Amino acid sequence: MRFTSGLTLALAGSAAAKNSTYYNPILPGWHSDPSCIQVGGIFYCVTSTFISFPGLPIYASKDLINWKHVSHVWHRESQLPGYSWATNGQQQGMYAATIRFRHGIFYVICEYLGVPGKDSGIIFKSTNPFSDASWSNAISFTAPKIDPDLFWDDDGNGTDKAYVATQGIQLQQIDLTTGQLGPAIPLWNGTGGVWPEGPHLYRHSGYYYLLIAEGGTAQDHAITMARSRALTGPYTPCPHNPVLTNRGTQEYFQTVGHGDLFQDTKGNWWGVALATRSGPGYRSYPMGRETVLFPVTWREGGDWPVLQPVRGRMSGWRLPQRTRDVPGTGPFNDDPDVYDFGRTGGKGGGAIIPRNLVHWRVPRAGAFEVTMGKGLRVLLGRNRLDGWPGGDEPAAKAVSFIGRRQTDSLFRFRVDLEFEPSADGQEAGVTAFLTQQANVQLGVVLVGEQLSFRFNVSGEVTERAVPKGWVGKLIRMEIKMAKPTEYIFSAALASDAKTRIELGTASAELLSGGSGSFVGTLIGVYATCNGAGRGVDCPAGTPNAYFRRWRYTGDGQFYTETKTIPRGGKARKG
Repeated sequence: MRFTSGLTLALAGSAAAKNSTYYNPILPGWHSDPSCIQVGGIFYCVTSTFISFPGLPIYASKDLINWKHVSHVWHRESQLPGYSWATNGQQQGMYAATIRFRHGIFYVICEYLGVPGKDSGIIFKSTNPFSDASWSNAISFTAPKIDPDLFWDDDGNGTDKAYVATQGIQLQQIDLTTGQLGPAIPLWNGTGGVWPEGPHLYRHSGYYYLLIAEGGTAQDHAITMARSRALTGPYTPCPHNPVLTNRGTQEYFQTVGHGDLFQDTKGNWWGVALATRSGPGYRSYPMGRETVLFPVTWREGGDWPVLQPVRGRMSGWRLPQRTRDVPGTGPFNDDPDVYDFGRTGGKGGGAIIPRNLVHWRVPRAGAFEVTMGKGLRVLLGRNRLDGWPGGDEPAAKAVSFIGRRQTDSLFRFRVDLEFEPSADGQEAGVTAFLTQQANVQLGVVLVGEQLSFRFNVSGEVTERAVPKGWVGKLIRMEIKMAKPTEYIFSAALASDAKTRIELGTASAELLSGGSGSFVGTLIGVYATCNGAGRGVDCPAGTPNAYFRRWRYTGDGQFYTETKTIPRGGKARKG
């Protein structure tokens, strides 16, 4: 009954705010645990990245629809030295960041998990979020729980104290210069759902409002709220809890939870949350947890806020004027990739690796370099993508991989490979990658004296000889999704598309949940000598792999199980 009551109120609130139409997700692809603010007419969001690197992307927008990737908070190993390669597990690392702004400074606070004896709360600062280099080295603090929020209590009497709220839910005062924490004060333990976490505090109409996630991160995920006249409580639960959830429904968007609230320049309230486009079957969702947007209405008299239920097609407050005139450099999240890697005269031909490409952990020095003429040079790593030779040794963690988020239900990825292996097992190719335990690869590999295609679906391997006429020539490797449940891997001569050979298919269910329930699929390239050599290095004389003409194009975005967003569907009505 609680759920029905909350949903009825939310629908009433949406009717009162029906001015614009837009489509979810606003940040498609793996963008979990979103936190957003608005400063000077620009909206900023950060999402979780776990062990991928660079980490903690900052997206900026003026219209809440077009999001430009303007920086990474964690972009150099020296900001948090020694952590990346010491991280255990595939879903450890940078957890659930919060972004806030105070007195000219942007703060991003999160917890880094998975380093034995070093689990730490982390604070980064910047006065210019459009610059990677502006983000400070980490200020660490002892983090007893995950998902830290950052809140300043300013009661108008000169009080300006910073507080951290964490899973549990508990509150501690924090010194943002030293990371020193005060005593923990319990606030509220939710409504009885498992894992009360992801807290955010807001002040509105004389109350402190506490928003949390509970119910776990799967289909029981939900947002609940409580409030108090005093920061330290006691907190009274909202009578309409959960205030946002899709549990128990047949909706395409499931796992809705872990949200944050913010205002636009006109004082309207909005919220973001994570959601999974899986439908109630919850089996095929290769893009993982994505970021959705919903309007928030405060009822008259300063009562509880009403959060509009998350759907694929939304109506709410009048959105700001649509524009892509956003400061800084970097691609918009829905841009295609057109990268030529160092080739003069072509789009994306610069010497810098594009911002939307990431690694699985900090890469070893010199493993990736944009060269003039030949493209992106990738050193073969001793380790395979699946973690072998395995264990906790550095070799198990130094994979030569670079990729971008899959951001479309339907897409095509193509890249040209120049590779002349000289020893058995040397391999390079393309991959749809969720974790080192769940990935699909199509590589060119030397097997004995035979140059072959190797198709590897999480350890199930098939091989096929490369046509003799292709040896020594550029090969165009391709991953395609013509339907949202299946990947198609193929290859062709770069000079002749008619030579295309389909080499394997894989179900999207293989890259959904399991070892990567917190993350989402990355599409990219890899290179390995499959265990030859020592430590992280392949034997001396191992050739490099070169990739160029990198193309990613979105071909369709589903907002229900059967409907895709119309071309130009980011336009608003009203």
